[in-house]
Amino acid sequence: MKQEKKLTEVFKGCDIPEKFNDTRVCALKIDTDKRKIELALRFSSVLPYSEIEALKSKIKKAYVLNSISAHVFFDNKKCFENKNNLRDYILGELCDRDAAYKCVFEGSDWNFSEDSLCITIKHDCGEYIRENKTESIIRNILKKWDCDAKISFAEEIDDTISFEPVKASAPAYAPKKAAESSKGSSENPAILLGRPIFTDPVNISDVDAESGFVTIRGDIFFIDTKEISNGKTIVTYYLKDDSGAIICKFFIENAKYEILKGDFKKGLYVTVKGKAEFDKFEQDVTVTAKDINLAEKIKKRDNAEKKRVELHAHTKMSTMDGIANAKDLVKLAKQYGHSAVAITDHGVVQAFPEAFHEKDDSIKILYGTEAYLINDCDNMAYKGGSYPMDGEIVVFDIETTGLSPQSEEITEIGAVLVKNGEILDKFETFVNPGKPIPQKIVELTGITDDMVADAPSPRDAVLSFMEFCGDRPLIAHNADFDTGFIRETLSRNGVKKSIRYLDTLALCRALVKEKKRHKLDIMAEYFGVPNPSHHRAVNDAEVCAGIWFKCAEKLSEMDISDLTEIDGKISINSDLSRLKPFHAVIFAKNLVGLKNLYKLVSMSHLNYFKRNPRIPKSELIKHRDGLLLGSACEAGELYRALRENADDAKIKRICEFYDYYEIQPLGNNMFMVGNGEVQSVEDIKNFNRRVIELGEEYGKPVVATGDVHFLNAEDEVFRRILMASKGFSDADNQAPLYYRTTDEMLAEFDYLDPETARRVVIDNTNLIADMIEDIRPVPEEKCPPVIEGSAEDIERMCREKATRIYGDPLPELVEERMKKELTSIINNGFAVMYMIAHKLVKKSLEDGYLVGSRGSVGSSFVAFLTDITEVNSLPPHYVCPKCKYSEFITDMSVGSGCDMEDKNCPHCGEKMKKDGHDIPFETFLGFNGDKAPDIDLNFSGDYQPIAHKYTEVIFGTGHVFRAGTIGTVAEKTAYGYIKNYFEERGRTVRKAEMQRLIEGCTGVKRTTGQHPGGVIVLPKGHDIHEFTPVQHPADKSEIDIITTHFDYHSIDQNLLKLDLLGHDDPTVIRMLEDLTGTDAQKIPLDDKDTMSLFTGTGALGVTEEQISSKVGTYAIPEFGTKFVRQMLVDTKPTTFSELIRISGLSHGTDVWTNNAQELVRNGTCTLSSCICTRDDIMIYLINKGLPPSDSFKIMESVRKGKGLKPDWETLMRENSVPEWYIDSCKKIKYMFPKAHACAYVTMAFRIAYYKVHYPREFYMTYFSVRADSFEYNIMCRGADKARETIKQINANANATPKDKTMIPILEVCVEMYERGIEFCPIDLYKSHATKFTEENGKIRPPLNALPGVGTSAAQSIADERENGEFLAKDDMVKRCGITKAVVEALSAVGVLEGMQESTQVSMF
Repeated sequence: MKQEKKLTEVFKGCDIPEKFNDTRVCALKIDTDKRKIELALRFSSVLPYSEIEALKSKIKKAYVLNSISAHVFFDNKKCFENKNNLRDYILGELCDRDAAYKCVFEGSDWNFSEDSLCITIKHDCGEYIRENKTESIIRNILKKWDCDAKISFAEEIDDTISFEPVKASAPAYAPKKAAESSKGSSENPAILLGRPIFTDPVNISDVDAESGFVTIRGDIFFIDTKEISNGKTIVTYYLKDDSGAIICKFFIENAKYEILKGDFKKGLYVTVKGKAEFDKFEQDVTVTAKDINLAEKIKKRDNAEKKRVELHAHTKMSTMDGIANAKDLVKLAKQYGHSAVAITDHGVVQAFPEAFHEKDDSIKILYGTEAYLINDCDNMAYKGGSYPMDGEIVVFDIETTGLSPQSEEITEIGAVLVKNGEILDKFETFVNPGKPIPQKIVELTGITDDMVADAPSPRDAVLSFMEFCGDRPLIAHNADFDTGFIRETLSRNGVKKSIRYLDTLALCRALVKEKKRHKLDIMAEYFGVPNPSHHRAVNDAEVCAGIWFKCAEKLSEMDISDLTEIDGKISINSDLSRLKPFHAVIFAKNLVGLKNLYKLVSMSHLNYFKRNPRIPKSELIKHRDGLLLGSACEAGELYRALRENADDAKIKRICEFYDYYEIQPLGNNMFMVGNGEVQSVEDIKNFNRRVIELGEEYGKPVVATGDVHFLNAEDEVFRRILMASKGFSDADNQAPLYYRTTDEMLAEFDYLDPETARRVVIDNTNLIADMIEDIRPVPEEKCPPVIEGSAEDIERMCREKATRIYGDPLPELVEERMKKELTSIINNGFAVMYMIAHKLVKKSLEDGYLVGSRGSVGSSFVAFLTDITEVNSLPPHYVCPKCKYSEFITDMSVGSGCDMEDKNCPHCGEKMKKDGHDIPFETFLGFNGDKAPDIDLNFSGDYQPIAHKYTEVIFGTGHVFRAGTIGTVAEKTAYGYIKNYFEERGRTVRKAEMQRLIEGCTGVKRTTGQHPGGVIVLPKGHDIHEFTPVQHPADKSEIDIITTHFDYHSIDQNLLKLDLLGHDDPTVIRMLEDLTGTDAQKIPLDDKDTMSLFTGTGALGVTEEQISSKVGTYAIPEFGTKFVRQMLVDTKPTTFSELIRISGLSHGTDVWTNNAQELVRNGTCTLSSCICTRDDIMIYLINKGLPPSDSFKIMESVRKGKGLKPDWETLMRENSVPEWYIDSCKKIKYMFPKAHACAYVTMAFRIAYYKVHYPREFYMTYFSVRADSFEYNIMCRGADKARETIKQINANANATPKDKTMIPILEVCVEMYERGIEFCPIDLYKSHATKFTEENGKIRPPLNALPGVGTSAAQSIADERENGEFLAKDDMVKRCGITKAVVEALSAVGVLEGMQESTQVSMF
């Protein structure tokens, strides 16, 4: 700032007290990122420093700052007669530099003499004073006021006095005795490291490399440790407060850290004292901690005796807009002691379940939404009384200085009087707006200040215009705008006049549907109306008249003779997508209202979605029972009507429609001052006062709401970043949309009289909350579907299949297992779930597709007997298919029936069948058999859509929905947003601050989706809106899929969810069966050649050198990846049960890697004894003597990555469980169930069988189904080319993901070539569209194997060639409807060799 300006001019948005009218601002420094201001102020005379502090607080609040510091100067420098004033000013400037000085000088004595100042401090802060050169700082402050004094310090420290800093930032302890300490050795448990900390913390954002010794306070949110060579550990941790985050570290002896580390963890709130400097290793500013003390987080409280209720709050479910988690919003409301809090996300209700889970008896959740309403009820074209079409009408246009009738003025009025297609008279006048015309308006209209200098005032011009109009109706294009300015000018001058008008914009939208836009110039061109290029009012009025003449002709053809007939006879509102939405808050008062709210949300997403889910007013009226309707924010219908200066009739209709009206803090709407919609903050106050007046006039409560988008004022930075990522130019100008306490909200309305302020802030908000019942957003009870007779059918099917396999009577083991499971399944109401799965699998099998089971459903013997899974969970056994003799191996000596030697029946000599994988039922439904079953099925990817449709056949249309998901901002995405935000502003961001910002931005909703196979089943007799609204995934109305609006996890305890997933394995097997004629279900699972693939390559007829692999499992699902191939090399499996164990290891997280791998390698355990699947843990612990229920709980905890509780470890040791086993359990993050592994291995073994015995068919199938990245030019050129490409990709550090996905396919190509199988070229007439085919012992690739030839293009070519050969390339394009790019792709590899370019024959 080059020259001094008055304080009141600089801070116009703040109500500056009159005593500061002469105060000048000498300098001003603004840090928008930190929301920090530093300024220099000049005063004419000295004021008590408390008044300077009050001024700073007022500015800080008005502009929502994190901090403000002030350097003070005086015209009269010899002005400090009162030495207390001088002391206060010195302390004020010191504390602006570093808040720690509050503590340093707490209780100190200041002794002034003629030329010296001696300060006696009461605390052990001498080191701090010296390190921070405090004496020099005070001397420089005094020099500003021509005080040249000698500064000295003295200490009078009383060790018996406990030092307590200022209340606002008090730590959790009062330091007792300074002593070097670390956790465990200190008398004070609050001291984690070093000594007690006396100094007050500074904002982390204020710390830089030059700060020296600092004290900071915040939450630890990241910890990393590293041992170094000198027997010490470096502990690096990130600390965050509301202003920012920083890297901290300390060095500690290993032995001491072992004591400390149990207490030093993420989530701690600590005070840290240490030295800030640039760390070359971190390449960032770090604080090396000297002292670390536990601190007590001071929670913000609402201290009002009677508290407000927040009726307008958004969560992270307001797409890319809300920042608060619903549970945190409810927690804060409870912390404030509020009796209720609202959830009102934009157009959705997806936060309801999360909010409900945080609810308790102390608070009521008000379930609502801030809806996007569209007004399809009022006339959109003509607004007024009866008037003949052939009567005289005035068509007019105005030019203005801006958009807002309240803050801008008219600069020109032009009008024509018309009748029956003729112009009878004209009116035109410039208008002197009484203020300069903005340059952009001059450029748009050509009207300058000189042109209007001698023109009439707005009042005189409008009155003359009204005299010209008489009682005739008016016509304008976007008439609400033009008439709004006319009404405002009249109203401002005390003239009340009702205006009838017709809007040609709305009329054209109804009559000219083929056009997407209907601006004046577009409609003039459409109707052939002459349109002068210059933008002047009278010219635009003439153009608008021409458009009206054309529209009137169309209306006459429809027998419309009166203006009032227009809206009724033409479908003005038929295209509701053209209507402009406005906001309204809708609450569910009771369960009837909740269901209606869900219906409205569904309608808005399914039927009326355009950029946002929109609710027609007519539908809201139909479903209004049980709903409470509020007028919402400045984007609401009422506020918008006031801003547009709507006529009294419209205001009346709006006021009567709503149940209550909203007003909001001035800061929420300050953007209107910034963009010129209103002239000053006083205009916003007047809008709020007018709403209050309307409330009194219509007997409706008026409530003050915060339009909460984040919980604390400092959280605006997260919303700022998200809005910047969406391209908002004003993202950095965040409104203060935080959750206010009662006193904070009362302060926002201090321009109202106290009684009115209390009524809108407290009384009426509680009144509205009391109108709403305490309801659940989702019913408590579970509602499974009903299939009559399912229990009896399941029992019958089990008995029939068991008898068919094992004979009658059943073996005791079979009978007991079947009865045990059936009792649990039927008594707990699970039979219907088994019946559904049975029907779906049966249908798929009948249609020729195998189904693989997922999860632990294979643990259920009843699932096997009802054909839901192929996995037989009984112990390994022989059974004679002829006489039904059976032998069961129950001593755990065999892992799977497939591993037993072949054996003939001792009774009849028939070869016995081998089966059984020994899987406990308890893994599936728990020891009490009451754990809800999760039946997951793998259908062929080709068949999955049919399976989904078949669920509708079973349950009926409208009773099956896809399971909805909610996609939120992930960490990587948030990182990109933040990185771009700071780069665009030319700023850098610290590592720790980046992580803090990432945490704040993640979890915000971006979109919605669908579970890949999840289906929600609604029982008959129920409406889905009892549980959730519904919508299209990602709001794509062109998709006919309908999903649940809630994330499926929110309702899977109420409604049955089936996982009907698509998988390649069933597709592969179906194709292999078709090609070979071999039934996959008859493939022996003990085939020795197939088993040898998992330990060598001999069965393929190649060496490991030829294919660069020690095993032959390329392209075998579950065993083909490099990771699993190495597992096979390490473990050398020779049995089916060992393959199951390897599958469990490979699918778990930290089960093999960093765990069992080392245990097996060093001989601690073997493949058969290490933990591979979740079932292993339960069975092992039961055999060790642990109670079954504890064994089950331990298994469930370990498999979810939750580790072991201390008492479980004790119990395990008491039962002689070895330490390596306990340690292994603690490392596991996720585990596979044995049944799932068994189902996967069964499919994989069958495919491996085809690979060994039907190689050509195997490779044809693999390339057809799995080879998405097939590169014809590389893969069809032999083994050497494939090997060379693999080497190139592996050597390229910058290889793309696409290149890397080629490697497994190239490895299969090499193997195929080495087995003597080759590709032949793609042929236009012989190649299949999408499948690899066999021809003369070779494999011919399909047309879509070429890059640039998509599946649809390939199919078009294949279909059209049936109608005869293509005459030329242009003939192909024409007949097949393909692009020239496809033709070029075919030509590039010689597929079209010899084909001429065109059927046109040149004669020259």
